[in-house]
Amino acid sequence: MPQDFSRADRVGDTLQRELATLILQEVRDPRVGMVNINAVRVSKDLGRARVFVTYVEQTDKEAIKQSIAVLNKAAGFLRSQLHGRMTMRVIPKLHFEYDVSIMRAAHLTGLIDSALKADSDMKASSNDTDPESHSED
Repeated sequence: MPQDFSRADRVGDTLQRELATLILQEVRDPRVGMVNINAVRVSKDLGRARVFVTYVEQTDKEAIKQSIAVLNKAAGFLRSQLHGRMTMRVIPKLHFEYDVSIMRAAHLTGLIDSALKADSDMKASSNDTDPESHSED
């Protein structure tokens, strides 16, 4: 019977839950702000983990860049805290990255919505000017 999830996936899920709690409770730097951890991708050898984050109501690119730098600076501290919470011999090295997929999805959704609206507006205006749509007596 094949495994549905690899060990790296299971470790990533556990890291995601634990990091969300740790960042909320232990990281005191106000530059971090409200962080959402969207995904954790762990290498197959379990030596490195890429942590993808987004921020609640934060769109300023410079503030996001600074917050990511703070999280990467706190990665060693977070890793040591994870060591006490997880039953692994070696905790993966953490690297935090801003997850642009959420912003990209919102942009694409906006494009689709505007295209649909333009299409419906065009259909409505063509029905108003179509001579066959009006009957003559």
